[in-house]
Amino acid sequence: MNAYRNTDQSAVRPASGARGNRRISRAVLAGAAAVGLGLAGTAVAQAAPAGATSAKATPTCSASALKATFGQKLAGGMNHQGVVINLRNLSGRTCALRGYPGLGLENSAHKTLASHTHWGDTWYAASPAKKTLILKDGESAEAVISWSHANTGTAGAVHASYLQITPPAATQHKTLAFPQWVDHGDLKVTALARHIDVNE
Repeated sequence: MNAYRNTDQSAVRPASGARGNRRISRAVLAGAAAVGLGLAGTAVAQAAPAGATSAKATPTCSASALKATFGQKLAGGMNHQGVVINLRNLSGRTCALRGYPGLGLENSAHKTLASHTHWGDTWYAASPAKKTLILKDGESAEAVISWSHANTGTAGAVHASYLQITPPAATQHKTLAFPQWVDHGDLKVTALARHIDVNE
């Protein structure tokens, strides 16, 4: 209100007669209209965050909110092998996952080994399209990983003891026992989905 008063006093100068009074009246009305518009704008601005809060996006599932497990084990010809991985929400609240998990290999001392993760189709399943999965507490998502082991026991393969699984957009990972030979450390993984059909 002080700003309004200061503006009003500096804008309106004394005038004589009816003509002067009309000028003052117009200036006062214009000032009042401007303040009214300002207050209306403030009300809209204050209402917007409230609406945005109610429509706030579901938070992304952190690594600590999820339990990682292996599902169906997959085997096939041409030295291919694979497994379904499951990420289950045990946070006690709803969270979201979208995209591909990150993968990594560790040796028996939990030292990270050289590896490469390829996102997309695997030997056992076509990758579903990336889709935001809203997981309520207790619900899970899955992905299919595959690798080959033609060079078992040679310098052309990495001997792993553990698999690192990093949820999409997370900075920490889950670790599962994974005693496998992986050619050149190359792993393929699909996007996460509620369920993925596999070809054995």
